[in-house]
Amino acid sequence: MKHFAMIGAAGYIAPRHMKAIKDTGNKLVAALDKNDSVGVIDSYFPEADFFVEYERFDRHIDLLKRRGTHIDYVSIASPNYLHDSHIRFALRQGAHAICEKPLVLNPHNIDALKVVQEETGKQVFNILQLRLHPSIIALKEFVAVEVAKNPNKVFDVDLTYLTSRGYWYFTSWKGDDHKSGGIATNIGVHFYDMLGWIFGDIKKNEAHLKQSDTSAGFLEFKHAKVRWFLSVNYDYIPGNIKVSGQRTYRSITVDRNELEFSGGFTDLHTESYKQILSGNGFGLEEARKSIKIVSDIRNQDVVKNSSDLHPFVKKVVS
Repeated sequence: MKHFAMIGAAGYIAPRHMKAIKDTGNKLVAALDKNDSVGVIDSYFPEADFFVEYERFDRHIDLLKRRGTHIDYVSIASPNYLHDSHIRFALRQGAHAICEKPLVLNPHNIDALKVVQEETGKQVFNILQLRLHPSIIALKEFVAVEVAKNPNKVFDVDLTYLTSRGYWYFTSWKGDDHKSGGIATNIGVHFYDMLGWIFGDIKKNEAHLKQSDTSAGFLEFKHAKVRWFLSVNYDYIPGNIKVSGQRTYRSITVDRNELEFSGGFTDLHTESYKQILSGNGFGLEEARKSIKIVSDIRNQDVVKNSSDLHPFVKKVVS
């Protein structure tokens, strides 16, 4: 049984990490979050020590180590801009780091973490759960077969992801581009990872729309041209989806064929943990391509009058 600590225990995604730790037969011994609304811990590890101050958490982890309880892994589900610092903490405590997406905000952060990884002998793992989704794996296999037949094959892909959020989103760190990285980073990075994993190296990256609640653009990979649209604005969700009472809409079409992947997400964190604990998992270099994509989106000017606009862009600019 491995001992875990967690940073960011009160966040939206934290329960999936707690469940993964429990489902893999391991133990959460200490958790940190500046917010104390963490009653969910009772469902998984009621005996875990909990802290709202980083300094006391740091001292406690050191005390555990001196008393013979070594922390093997630190699960990191804190705000995006703190990931880099918290990963460093884990490594310097002699633990491996398991970090939520985005791993970091910029490619140069990956370079610096590689140095710390080499110094400590501990590893950084990123939760890239879409690589473990059965439908995404099937798509990757299909693309590989088609590319083997025609090495010059380029697929036409439309990616649409709408996950409506209330006013709280813009008051929280998620609404601050300097902390979250913006919409493309916060809700899009795992899609960009998936696209790069399936369709190869990036050749072109255009931003067509950058607003506080919506982002859109165009990506050209070796084997795909992708029009993408991401938003947390409920108004852009298709009417038929609203009628059904849903507030989230995912769609990926490949050569106009819809990829069905609306389900199958519940246990992907647990599967990710299983992979990591068995000696696999996705590390710093696996995360690099998607981090470079979101960094470039964030730092480039918007391209106007592009011929590669996603159809939903008209809903925003019309």
